[in-house]
Amino acid sequence: MSRAKARAALLQELEAAMRRTSAQGVLYGQTVADIAGVSGSDLDCMDFLNLEGRMTAGRLAELTGLTTGAITGVVDRLEKAGFVRRERDETDRRKVFIATVPEAGARIGRLYGPMQAAMHKLWSTYSDAELQLLLRFAGEGYKAALEASVVLKGLLEAETAGSVAPKKSVAPKKKGRPRR
Repeated sequence: MSRAKARAALLQELEAAMRRTSAQGVLYGQTVADIAGVSGSDLDCMDFLNLEGRMTAGRLAELTGLTTGAITGVVDRLEKAGFVRRERDETDRRKVFIATVPEAGARIGRLYGPMQAAMHKLWSTYSDAELQLLLRFAGEGYKAALEASVVLKGLLEAETAGSVAPKKSVAPKKKGRPRR
């Protein structure tokens, strides 16, 4: 097998492995979201809040690639479920931050225990150099996924702008005597 074919096969294998891992992570997260009574994407947004700390809705939109309008809906649902709260900035009352409610987060956090334990067990088998490579891969992978989300939004917007709603067809009137 040529070097190019071997590399292509390796890349295909990596893509399949990443897709399986991603799909299993989504299914795991959806199970947690179902238990929490929110959507999977809402729970993912809450994870960004847990990782980054309190932030504005605009910042959460930047991190997730979602629109600010979509983020407003996410925050409304998470607030209603008791997982986040809106906090006004002390110095600029017009500015609003989204913050997690720690007690509610802890209830959900325990459900991630099995996944964290499995990942920590796996990571313990890697050297520091391998962990640094994985960290670089994960960080750059996030940026690539965010860029792909922006491209996807552009494609969808272009399709929406290019399509014209079909006109209602009007059946031709039949000629002749009306039925009785």
